Amino acid sequence: MIAITGASAGIGRATAIRLARDGAAIAICARRREPLDAAAAAISAAGGQALAVIADVTSEADMARFVDETVAQFGRLDVMMCNAGFGVAGAIDDVTPEQMRKLIDVNYMGTFYAARSALAVFRRQGAGHLIVVSSIVGKRGVPYMSAYAATKFAQVGMAECLRAEVAGSPIHVSVVYPVSTDTEFFDVMSRETGTAVTRAFGPRQDATVVADAIARAIARPVAEIYPHRNSRALVWLNALAPGICDRIVKRFGRKPVR
Repeated sequence: MIAITGASAGIGRATAIRLARDGAAIAICARRREPLDAAAAAISAAGGQALAVIADVTSEADMARFVDETVAQFGRLDVMMCNAGFGVAGAIDDVTPEQMRKLIDVNYMGTFYAARSALAVFRRQGAGHLIVVSSIVGKRGVPYMSAYAATKFAQVGMAECLRAEVAGSPIHVSVVYPVSTDTEFFDVMSRETGTAVTRAFGPRQDATVVADAIARAIARPVAEIYPHRNSRALVWLNALAPGICDRIVKRFGRKPVR
């Protein structure tokens, strides 16, 4: 039984449909009723069972309710996929404190609330799998994405600590590091930034590629998931030669259009 936050679009929706093809029971949550119901219908059409819950990841009570309704419907919770998130682009002195607080509330606190609620069930069951959808910028920041990258690094830090805490137990923790993915992410980022944002130069992937990688990790848990095969090289390069990596990633920046 799999629960996914932010599942009305993008990677969350693609993963839900991919898992539904294997006959999975999937609970999904998001704030918008119409796209959430459409995602639930797509899950059912793909062969899965769907539970759609209107919930806001920035609300501790909503995340507790999401988990409670999932367990009440399906009897258990095997996987919690913390996927909800958005981005804001701009130099750090252009990002407003209000934008930064919203990023932290959704990207980090949303992950914390969902993970915390799921862990209570995992510990009671004696097993479970927490999947955190971060970003490659959670390993190596790129220009004009400092605010977003900070929240992604925070997700990774939390997940790494938790992974060490539960090491050797039947509770697993995985972090996903997608590169630029073809979803509505850029449209949302432009809206939240307040101006159009240039699409970054560099590798891209379809959301279905990320979904396939996550499905494999659910079947065989791993600590880190790199859906784009070559993106791991950026992490190695940054560890070995951060100055050289600085010059390389300059071309990957998502600069607001002023």
